[in-house]
Amino acid sequence: MPKSVVAVPADIREIEGAIWHAAPNQYVSAALKVADVMSFIVPAFETGNEADAILDRVDGVLISGAVSNVHPSLYGREASEEDGPFDPGRDATSLPLIRRAIDRGIPLLAICRGIQELNVALGGTLASEIQEQPGIWDHRSPDVSDRDGKFAIRQPVIVEEGSCIARYLGTAGEVQVNSLHRQAISETAPRLQVEARAEDGTVEAVSVIDAKNFAVGVQWHPEYWAETDAPSRALFEAFGDAVRAYSARKATLEGAAA
Repeated sequence: MPKSVVAVPADIREIEGAIWHAAPNQYVSAALKVADVMSFIVPAFETGNEADAILDRVDGVLISGAVSNVHPSLYGREASEEDGPFDPGRDATSLPLIRRAIDRGIPLLAICRGIQELNVALGGTLASEIQEQPGIWDHRSPDVSDRDGKFAIRQPVIVEEGSCIARYLGTAGEVQVNSLHRQAISETAPRLQVEARAEDGTVEAVSVIDAKNFAVGVQWHPEYWAETDAPSRALFEAFGDAVRAYSARKATLEGAAA
C-alpha cells in the first residue's frame, strides 16, 4: 500500500536573494524513517491556504519548529523587537490548518514553534525571553558551533502520570529530552491539557482535551534523535500509527460511499 501522507507547513526563507518555501530536513526525515509516512510541504502564504482542501488530501499534520516566532498580534499583544523574527506566511498557513485538523479529527503532532502555534491557535498566549523571568532556566540553544552538540544536550522534563504523552512514550515521571527555546507557553489555551513540564515549571508538552484523534504538542525536539533516542522514537511511531489508522478509516468510508 502507498505510504500515508502528512502536511508540513513551510517556512518562508530568503536564500541568496531568492524567497523559498522550506521545511527543516530533520522533521521530514523523522516522519519518513520513524513514523513511516511521507511529507507534503505546504507553501506558506500571508493570504493563507484553503485548509480543508489540503486536509482532504492528507492523513495527518506535522507542525515543525522554526527560527521564527508567532507574531504577538495573534495572541493580543504588541510586538517588540525581542519577539522576532517573524514569518507571517507561516502563521497564516499553520494556525488555520491546526484548528481544522483538530475539528476534523486528523492526527496532529506539533513540535517547538509548533506547540506555540497550537497554543495560540486555540486561544493561549506566549512568553518571550523566558530566561529573564525569575526562577526560569535558560532554555536557549548553547553557543556552540556543532549543531549535533547543541541537540545532544539533555534536560529533564516531568511527564504526568496517565497523560497522553505518557501513554505514547510508554513512561511517566522524569524523561530526558533535548529542549531548546527562548519562548514558551504563557497562558495555556482552554482546550489544552499540560502533560509535561520542565523542573522550573515551563510547559514542555500538551494535548488537546477534546481531541477526536492524536493531537499533542511538545516543546522539545524529538525529530532530531528519533532514530536513536527511545522516547523520541516512541512519539514519532505513535504519530505514524495514528496517521495510518486515520488513513485506513478514510479509505473504508470512501470505499463505502463509492
